[in-house]
Amino acid sequence: MDFDDVLRHRRMVRNFTDEPVDRAVVDRILDAARRAPSAGNSQGQAFVVVTDPERRRHIAQLADEHTYVGMGFDPWISKAPVHVVVCVSEELYRARYREPDKSPDGTEHEWPVPYWWVDAGAALMLVLLAAVSEGLAAGFLGSHAMPELETFLDLPDHVRAVGVVTIGHPAPDRRSGSLARGRRPLSDVVHEERWTTGE
Repeated sequence: MDFDDVLRHRRMVRNFTDEPVDRAVVDRILDAARRAPSAGNSQGQAFVVVTDPERRRHIAQLADEHTYVGMGFDPWISKAPVHVVVCVSEELYRARYREPDKSPDGTEHEWPVPYWWVDAGAALMLVLLAAVSEGLAAGFLGSHAMPELETFLDLPDHVRAVGVVTIGHPAPDRRSGSLARGRRPLSDVVHEERWTTGE
C-alpha cells in the first residue's frame, strides 16, 4: 500500500473481528514506531504490547468500556486482539540533554515545549499508520484511569503511559458522531509567512 493509500484508509476503527494478528506483523509495526523522531535522539518512547484476553478486558474495564457499550457502540477495546500502550520517559530526555554535546557546561536544559509528549505522539502516529500499511485497522484511546493503567502494566516510576492503540482486523463499526465535522479546509490551517486570518 503506498503512502497516499495509507493516509486515505487511516481512521479510528472501533470494532474488530476475532481473527488474531500474527506476532511478526506486530513486530513490524513496532519496528516502524521505534523509528519515530525524538529530540536529541533521546529515544524516550517505549511500548507495552498486551495480547492476553484477560489483561485486555482489564484495560477495557479501566477505560470504562461498559459505558461506551451502553451508548450503543461495540466493545472494541476488549475485542481488539492487540493493545499497544505508548509510553514515554521525560527522565531520558532530561538525562540526554545533560550530556556534553547538548550541555557543555552541565546546565539543565530549558524545555519551553515538553518534546517527550510531541515525540510520543509521533511514535503513536507511526503505530496507527503502520497498522494500516499492514492491512489492519487501529483505534486510539486515552485511558480515563491512567495511573491505574500504569500500575497494572508495572511501568517504572519515570515512565508515563500516553494511551492505548488497539489493533486488529476491522469489523463493521458505528462511526463516531465526530466524523460529521469533516476536515477543516487547507486554507484554514496553513498560513504563509505569518499567521493570517484570511481577511
